[in-house]
Amino acid sequence: MAASSEIRGRVLSVASECVPLIKTGGLADVVGALPAALAKVGWDMRVLIPAYKALRSKIDKMDEVWREPGLFGGDAKVFSGTVAGIQVMLLDAPHLFDREGGPYSGPGGDWFDNARRFAALSWVAARIAREGVEGWKPDVLHAHDWQAGLAPAYLEYNGADGVASVMTVHNIAFQGWAPASALTDLRLPFEQYHPAALEYYGGLSSLKAGLVTADAVTTVSPNYARELMRPEFGMGLEGVIAARGAAVSGILNGIDSEVWSPEHEPVPYSAKAMKGKSENRAALCAEFGLNVPGPLAILVSRLTDQKGIDLLEAVVPDFIDAGGGLAVLGSGDPALEAAVKRLQTRFDGRVGVKIGYDEALSHRMFAGGDAVLVPSRFEPCGLTQIYGLAYGTVPVVSAVGGLADTVIDASPAAISAGVATGIVFQPVDALAFAQALRGLIGLYADKKLWTQIQKNAMKQDVDWAASAAKYAALYEGLTK
Repeated sequence: MAASSEIRGRVLSVASECVPLIKTGGLADVVGALPAALAKVGWDMRVLIPAYKALRSKIDKMDEVWREPGLFGGDAKVFSGTVAGIQVMLLDAPHLFDREGGPYSGPGGDWFDNARRFAALSWVAARIAREGVEGWKPDVLHAHDWQAGLAPAYLEYNGADGVASVMTVHNIAFQGWAPASALTDLRLPFEQYHPAALEYYGGLSSLKAGLVTADAVTTVSPNYARELMRPEFGMGLEGVIAARGAAVSGILNGIDSEVWSPEHEPVPYSAKAMKGKSENRAALCAEFGLNVPGPLAILVSRLTDQKGIDLLEAVVPDFIDAGGGLAVLGSGDPALEAAVKRLQTRFDGRVGVKIGYDEALSHRMFAGGDAVLVPSRFEPCGLTQIYGLAYGTVPVVSAVGGLADTVIDASPAAISAGVATGIVFQPVDALAFAQALRGLIGLYADKKLWTQIQKNAMKQDVDWAASAAKYAALYEGLTK
């Protein structure tokens, strides 16, 4: 669908990363995908991110549109231009962002002044939202995660001038903490330092600041929105989320179906013509040096406890004994990297491991795998299981967050109704995970049923169109 010719509204999206410019996780994918998806329904979205060292060369081809003298220790400018079809604004503040290393950390760990760095991003976002730039003024300021959490607060405390604000939580585990002594340095009003506003366990949290001041709060799945009101998921902010009540909603992420499509892989296939799936499987087995008589499971993930990777050593041996195989791509906790390598050594020819991340390889894994494992302890939305659905790589997931929202368990009722798309297990422990893998072995053995589940998965609507329509409805409701 082409972009709508009628502009229904304008949105300034502020975040710390955006595909294809800078990415450390799924946040970047969402921020990069939303502008094109929203353009199709008439919303003009522009994205403001920092001009990190790796991005400063981009400003040479952009127009200077804003100057911000004395921005938290130095002068700054904003440059605007188009990158990969996205209208991008880069905040050029060399004293804050022109550094070797990642967006949030360097060789010695997290940058000591992260609170100021992203407060600066939020400050400029709020000013541009209020005043507009180059004849363009947003109707909505959309802030993403703790790095942009102060943007709605600055807008609220300094005059919104008719601009509505949305705060999206992609992962509540990261909250942007700062000491209370930073209140003045961060240009926050002292009178708002109390439990109902900025105060957070004796300090400050930029995420909490956004949650209490934004006109609407969203998360990246409806189930995650509900979970965040409970102590086991809210991580100290459950009361804040619950207090916002009807202002909180969940909107599932989508995927770029042009980028993530089995029909665009080297050996293409579709729900109507599955032959290419088996060819991709054979190629993947050869690449990992595997010979697997039963289901070939893939795992493409950060190797952390949050992702349930510590459960693998307890459940994989029985899965292998039953005929299964496993291909792993990921990196993370050194102890968990060592654990998956031990599995590879123990089950040579049935378990293959590649430490690191390789986008092209991940495509080949989804194209060739029979199932994808996502045993996360919490998962705000998750994209891995959505890629699995698109590729007919049956998801085996824990019943948390967006995993529960996107995968229909192969229960007897769902199988009978012909709607099952995967396997969902709970609680998140080795016993339930092992039972899910035994269920996978059984489903795979019934080829007719297995093919039906694969096709059900591939028929799910997983692109950004539905999500964009919901964001557009939210914006419209805020700006009426």
